Amino acid sequence: MNLIHRDSTSNGRVRCVQFTSASIGALRTWIAMICIVVLLAQVQPLAAQTIGEPIRPAGQGDVVADQTSVPEGPKQQEAGRNQAAERGYRFLIEQPVLPGDFTAQVFDQLWTVWPEPLRRKAEQAGAKQRRLMILDRYGLTVRPNDDSLNPLQYVVDQRGAFTMNCFACHGGSVYGKVMPGAPNNRYALQSLTEDIGKVKLRLGILPGTMELGAIFIPLGTNNGTTNAVVFGMALLNGRDADLNVIPKLPGKFIHHDMDAPPWWHFSKKPQIYIDGFAAKGHRALMQFSLVPENGPDFFHRHEDDFRDVFAYISSIEPPKYDGPIDQPLADRGRKVFNQSCADCHGTYGQNADYPNLRVPIDQVGTDPVRLKALTPEGRQRYADSWFARSSAKDDAAKDGPAGNETARETKLETVIVPGGYVAPPLDGVWASAPYFHNGSVPTLWHVMHPEQRPVVWRPLDQTMDQQKVGLNVETLVQVPAAIQDPLLRRSYFDTRKSGKSRQGHDFPNQLNEDEKAAVLEYLKTL
Repeated sequence: MNLIHRDSTSNGRVRCVQFTSASIGALRTWIAMICIVVLLAQVQPLAAQTIGEPIRPAGQGDVVADQTSVPEGPKQQEAGRNQAAERGYRFLIEQPVLPGDFTAQVFDQLWTVWPEPLRRKAEQAGAKQRRLMILDRYGLTVRPNDDSLNPLQYVVDQRGAFTMNCFACHGGSVYGKVMPGAPNNRYALQSLTEDIGKVKLRLGILPGTMELGAIFIPLGTNNGTTNAVVFGMALLNGRDADLNVIPKLPGKFIHHDMDAPPWWHFSKKPQIYIDGFAAKGHRALMQFSLVPENGPDFFHRHEDDFRDVFAYISSIEPPKYDGPIDQPLADRGRKVFNQSCADCHGTYGQNADYPNLRVPIDQVGTDPVRLKALTPEGRQRYADSWFARSSAKDDAAKDGPAGNETARETKLETVIVPGGYVAPPLDGVWASAPYFHNGSVPTLWHVMHPEQRPVVWRPLDQTMDQQKVGLNVETLVQVPAAIQDPLLRRSYFDTRKSGKSRQGHDFPNQLNEDEKAAVLEYLKTL
C-alpha cells in the first residue's frame, strides 16, 4: 500500500511511502488499542507479565539481619553499608521494576528516523559508533567500567529488552565525565519516546507504556528536565492507601518540568523533594514503580532491595572540582558566604552544618508552579499511603536487640502545605548545572547576577564555562524559527514559558561585585 506523506526532513517535498500489510495492521491496532490499553491499565494489573523477579548472581540475594544478634562494631557496620550500597547499584542496573520500554532491535534502529544529514552519517558509521551516536543524541551514557555499550539509564536483560531505571534522571555526566548520581541534564525523554514510536510503527510493533502514556502526560518539554512529579501523582491517583489498584479515571494535573537533584545531597536531607514535603525512606523511593503490573505484593517483596538502593544513594559523594582555584579569593568568599548565605544553605568543611530550611515562596521568589502543582489533596493521598509509613522491621531494627516482631508500622510526617522550597545543600554545586529546581539558570554566575540571566539559552556542548561555572551556552531572545528538528528545539530553554521562570533568589544583589566573585570562587571548593 502506498501513502502520500509530506516529509518534514526533506524541505517539505512530497514523497511516496510504502507500508507493508503488517505495518498497516499495526497502525490500525495502535488506533484501536490506545484507549483500551490505557483504560485497562487504570483498573487492573496485567497478570501475564512478571516484573521484579531477582536476576542477580548467586550469593547476592537479600540479606536480613538477625534482630536478636549482638550489635556490630563500627568496622562491621561500615562493611555492611558498603555491601548494601553495592547491591543497591547492581539492583538499579540489573533488575527491571517496570514493563520493558523497547528492544535492542528498536533502539539500534533509532537512527533511521533521524533528520538529514545526521541519518546519513549514522548509516555510514559502524555498529559501535552508531550505538554511541544514539546514546549521545538522547542524553544517555555508557556505564562506568562496562564495555557492553548498554546505557546506564536502562536495564538491558539477556533478551535485549530495555527498561528505564532511576539513572534516567539521576545518572548523567559532569561536563562529559559519566557519573551515576549526577543530574542527567541532557536526557531527551520526550524525543526518545517519540522516535521509539516511529521505529515501532515502521517495524509493525505495538506501542509500549511510555508511548501510550506520552499521549496523555507530556514527558518533558526541554532536554534535561522531565515532568517527573506529575508521573508520581498520576500513578498514585489509581491506588488506595495500601496500594491496591482501584478503578479511577485519570486526574487533571498541572504539567511542569523539573531538573533532577544530585543524589549526593541525599545523605544530608531528612526529607525529599524540593519542597521537602515527604519523609525520606526506602519506601519513598519505590513510588515510581507504581505501574498497574505491580500490585501491593511487589512492594512488600522488594523492600529489602530498596533498602539497598537507599544505602547506595546515601553513599554517593560529590565530585571534587579539578580545575584551578584561586585559594586566597576562595578564602575571602568563604567568609562572605558564611555571613550571607549559610543561614539557608549551611556551612561546609570542619563543623559543617546543614539547616534544611524551607524558605517561603514569597521570600525566595522562584517559579511557583511546582509548589502549586502538587495539591494538598495529592499530598494527603501520599500521606495516607503505604509509602509514608515506616516498616515494622525498620522500627524494630532501630531498637537493636530490644526490637521485636510485634512492632507496628509508624506513620511518617508529611507536610501537606509546605508554603515554599527547601534551600538545598551546595556540596558539589559546581557539578550540578543548570540551577534552580526547574533548571532555568545555566551558570552560578547567572545565579549571582539575577538581572543578567538569559531569557533563552541552550548548551553548546558538554564543556564547562570555567569563568561563569556552569554550562557553556548560547544566549538568545527567541528560539530560532528555522529549527525543525524537535529534539534540537527542545535544547532551547525559554524562561518565559509556564514553570520555567528564571526569576527569584535575588539575595546576591546584597553583595558587591568583589564579594560575588569571591563567593563564586569559594563554591568551586564545595
